[in-house]
Amino acid sequence: MVTGALGYRAFPAQTQMADLLSDRFTVFNYDRRGRGDSGDTMPYAVEREIEDIAALIEAAGGSAFLYGMSSGAILSLEAAEKLAGKIPKLALYEPPLILDGSRPPLPRDYVERIGEAVEAGRREQALEIFMTQALLIPDEYLAPMKESPIWSDLLAVAHTLAYDGMVSRDVMAGRPLPPGKWAGVTSDTFVVSGELSEPFFHDAAKTLVHRLARAKHQVLAGQGHDVAPEALAPLLIEFFGG
Repeated sequence: MVTGALGYRAFPAQTQMADLLSDRFTVFNYDRRGRGDSGDTMPYAVEREIEDIAALIEAAGGSAFLYGMSSGAILSLEAAEKLAGKIPKLALYEPPLILDGSRPPLPRDYVERIGEAVEAGRREQALEIFMTQALLIPDEYLAPMKESPIWSDLLAVAHTLAYDGMVSRDVMAGRPLPPGKWAGVTSDTFVVSGELSEPFFHDAAKTLVHRLARAKHQVLAGQGHDVAPEALAPLLIEFFGG
């Protein structure tokens, strides 16, 4: 299970999904670099995250399915291409590809601005940059979010937002996928988008289905980007168990 930005294995939705899947499968619910119980060896590189996935696959016996959520879905695609033959099935929930002008892309200096905020010890500023520029949450909604009990949990992993930015920025830039991007992914791939999500998520899913050799797409009724585990788990169980 490959989490997206700010995700970690103890997050309630993550543990619920792991519990739902564990009735049928052995589930590796891990903390990505810099989160929870995992270390954060510098310098960061996307390749190190792929090596982490490779190490988990070896611990699982040399072959494993991947389920990636949001930017974790983009990381899962990168891993599936570089670890060809070790990931027979790949499930992706709403990889946030921005491939045209239908919504603003990530700013060109997005990763650098988050990195500068973290280096200066301003994790709250890094989190605000993510909320307003990646999620496009209006400024006036931030104040009530900061009063939420989860805000402190998000601050604890806010320094990893630059990592997800590095994973995602080339495919969230408002340009079509480069020729050949992920053409080496041979896994059976299942791309899911939520019925209530923004159109660019659906466009991204359709683009992937046309790009990947063995992919299918399904829209999950009544769901958005913050998908309910009990709604998504049956689809994953059917796909991975089929």
